[in-house]
Amino acid sequence: MTGKEIEYISDLLNLNKLSGNGYYTQKCHDFFETTYGFNKCLLTTSCTDALEMAAILVDIQPGDEVIMPSYTFVSTANAFVLRGAKIIFVDSRSDHPGMDEHAIEKLITPRTKVIVPVHYAGVACNMDKIMEIADTYNLFVIEDAAQAIDSYYIGNDGKKRILGSIGHLSAFSFHETKNIISGEGGMLVINEDRFKTRAEVIWEKGTNRASFFRGEVDKYGWVDLGSSFLPSEIIASFLFAQLESLDEIQNKRLVIWNYYNTSLESVNTYGIKTPFFPSYSTNNAHMYYLVMPDIKTRTKFIDYLKQNGVHSVFHYLSLHKSPFYHKKYKGEKLKFTENYANKLVRLPLYASLSEQELNKITQTILTFCNEFC
Repeated sequence: MTGKEIEYISDLLNLNKLSGNGYYTQKCHDFFETTYGFNKCLLTTSCTDALEMAAILVDIQPGDEVIMPSYTFVSTANAFVLRGAKIIFVDSRSDHPGMDEHAIEKLITPRTKVIVPVHYAGVACNMDKIMEIADTYNLFVIEDAAQAIDSYYIGNDGKKRILGSIGHLSAFSFHETKNIISGEGGMLVINEDRFKTRAEVIWEKGTNRASFFRGEVDKYGWVDLGSSFLPSEIIASFLFAQLESLDEIQNKRLVIWNYYNTSLESVNTYGIKTPFFPSYSTNNAHMYYLVMPDIKTRTKFIDYLKQNGVHSVFHYLSLHKSPFYHKKYKGEKLKFTENYANKLVRLPLYASLSEQELNKITQTILTFCNEFC
């Protein structure tokens, strides 16, 4: 908490407007468009909603194919399944849970319409490679940047580009587990002018209501598909308080991330892997994870930490093996996806972690390694 969340919510009550697309929504839009140079931003009630808007904008039809990693949250896939798409899962990289960019091209068919790179743990996918493939096959790229706030991609030309600004569209999350939060909340970023007008209509329940309030039309009505995607001003006011302290929050998280990485360097000698960053990605300190030697060790590790007052968790289960999708999946074995699903464990990481708490966590981990590895 930054200290201003309640202040801004109280201020909002005095403005007598709690529904969406008001004063604080606009301040959040302005922040992102000014700070990061995004073409157009629309706050949403979740990253899930932002992805669903993106699926509508690129006109996903039944039978269209969408390529994405299996090691991701279910919303990445659901947004397209709801429109009738067939999901084509790509394996993770051998050195990182993110999608293997070099495995994408062989999965493309005449039905392929979209590639969805997921910037896992805020670590950039190789966007030059992905955009090159998309340009070659005339595909859309929708970045799932749920975990990637304030993280950059360093291109082949040496220039830094903020994640979420490279694909045709992108989606962010402000869920309470993210760096910058509003409890629930998300954002759609529109990077191409051709989508801007329609995105606003879809956002406003399929109406041109936003144009009406700007005085661009004399009345508004139902003009397209849409739903209630915009959040209340309460969410926006809370989020704006967070955004004003973004640098402070990020700096605190980076200190914690670096403490982990320095203190736990020796675990690599026990067959436990610390996070890997490709040269083209910056670190937004979204997550600190370890990759254990096997699932048995991971289970023992999580239990040991829990017994010593430390809460650690595994992360995603493979979507291609999920109860909902496994009968539909006809692709090849995703070796590295399964590797991370079985071995990855996340450590506590939030801005208010003290050095004393961090020391307890790291010492508990090192003790585990000495006793059981």
